[in-house]
Amino acid sequence: MKKSLALLFLLFFNIIISQQDTTDLKEVVVSTTKLEIPFSKNFRTVKIISSDYIKNSPASNVSDLLQEITGIDVRRRGVGGVQGDLYIRGGGFDQTLLLVDGMKMDDAQTGHHTLNMILPLYLIERIEVIKGPAARIFGQNAFNGAINIVTKDVTGEKKQIDLSLKEISYGSFEQKNISTVTKIITNKVKSLISFSNNNSDGYRHNTDYKRNNYFVKTSFNLKSSPIDVIASFTENKFGANGFYASPSATEQYEETQASLLGVSTTINSEKLSIKPRLYWRRGQDEYIYIRDNPSVYRNLHKTNKVSAELSGSYFSNSGVTGFGIDLSTVNISSNNLGEHDRTTVNLFVDHTFKLFDEKLVLSPGIAVSYFSDMSFHSFPGIDIGYNINSNFKLYSNIGKTFRIPTYTDLYYSDRTTIGNENLNPESATSTELGFKYNTSNFKISGAFFNRKAKNIIDYVKENENDLWNAVNIGSLKTTGFELDFRYNFQNQNYLNLGYTNIKDNNYVTNINFSKYSLNSLKHHFTSKLNLNYIRNVNHSFVYKYAERSDKSSYNILDSKIMYKKGLFIYVNNIFDEVYSETNLVPMPGTSFLVGISVGID
Repeated sequence: MKKSLALLFLLFFNIIISQQDTTDLKEVVVSTTKLEIPFSKNFRTVKIISSDYIKNSPASNVSDLLQEITGIDVRRRGVGGVQGDLYIRGGGFDQTLLLVDGMKMDDAQTGHHTLNMILPLYLIERIEVIKGPAARIFGQNAFNGAINIVTKDVTGEKKQIDLSLKEISYGSFEQKNISTVTKIITNKVKSLISFSNNNSDGYRHNTDYKRNNYFVKTSFNLKSSPIDVIASFTENKFGANGFYASPSATEQYEETQASLLGVSTTINSEKLSIKPRLYWRRGQDEYIYIRDNPSVYRNLHKTNKVSAELSGSYFSNSGVTGFGIDLSTVNISSNNLGEHDRTTVNLFVDHTFKLFDEKLVLSPGIAVSYFSDMSFHSFPGIDIGYNINSNFKLYSNIGKTFRIPTYTDLYYSDRTTIGNENLNPESATSTELGFKYNTSNFKISGAFFNRKAKNIIDYVKENENDLWNAVNIGSLKTTGFELDFRYNFQNQNYLNLGYTNIKDNNYVTNINFSKYSLNSLKHHFTSKLNLNYIRNVNHSFVYKYAERSDKSSYNILDSKIMYKKGLFIYVNNIFDEVYSETNLVPMPGTSFLVGISVGID
């Protein structure tokens, strides 16, 4: 391992000293449900994962890709993106909100299903990661941050119908992947239709999986305002050896479904931009304790969410006012959790002031939410930024955030665990102080963050033979800092480095047994080196070091070589590290994937 690290360091050094030309960075846009703000003027900690970054990454799915970003903790169970929990800056898996084209993918059953809706990488234009308190922007569940997946637009002017094989690949553990893309363009309609299938025999007993995704995005080019329609269906079937319960539960099995249908448009005038959106999200989860004998224990949960949103921006001499309202209804039908429904109304407004020749920027705002089963809650906050010069900016923000208990927290019951209908929502006040320094070839940013949370929900018990009980256990203070660095060389070569440090005070000190005691990434280092050796050949390395609060640690090195006309090979866990990310589920050793990517970009 030391030899590998030494070779990697020498490679970094040689590239740095041998490059002279630079490449200008285009300004990117962060799309929230309210505003579109240029990244260089956005005074929050935001990370943009571009389509070029995605294309050159040695990750084959969104779960693996997000692990390359410092401050994000994806605790996977197995490979192929079949199941994993998503965390930002510590906290819990129920405290991070995922969006697709601005549509909220939260699942009222449990945050374990957050990543069920992830799309194939080739459909993604960019991923926007907002760290820190985001409830004022996105509403509840954006406790520690939010991740918005922006899908690719249907492009092209000439009439055409183009059907092509997008990707075919084969790898370790009998991985077989295939995807097709169809593009249809007429005078008034543009459509992108995709199908992908991923399956594997598994890297150990009962870890096989089969995943299908069907996706359609259609744009109607009307004279007044274009209308976009998106539909997606993902079905996942997998063996869940040790995924839940205890590591000795080797015969578990699970099937999940995630469906999305959304319609949106944008109406613009000289001073006003309005974005209506209507969408439906459905989730289904079937869990079987013993795969070949469902009669022993089986859960079936179905959730539906219908949401109507109207958001907008008003531009005036005093600045930009963001405003909006969203109304959603959620219901669940479950043989374990019962049948429940909830109506949510969320209102938000904020205003951006620019003072002292636009050097000082203030953006105060508030969101107010009503939950039919949890009463009213509010999320005030303010962002402050100061432009020292065109390259260097300071920023700070403070905001209140919270999440309501999931239906699993409230109503779940089995032979070892019992929910609690009397749980209170979790809440927190988060603060952040950061800086950004950008030039054409060099970018560095950093932030200190602090979160004071209360009414944290955990499952605890006094004696080993007792049932796990869901309770509000008290307060939790989380502090930390992070640094991100990027240097661009010529020919689209670049080096990314990132580091995050997190410290949680231990709320389980006075608790005999805790089911979800925090095990944050105390130290998290990520790096990516992207190289173009010769024409049409790209080679990338991603190195990750993780050390958790319980002192467990691991080093992972992944690599991808891609011939730009299509051929690629991935090699993951080159060091053959023995490690687990959650619940003592062992991750696979060195593996490979080889294939060809063709067709429509």
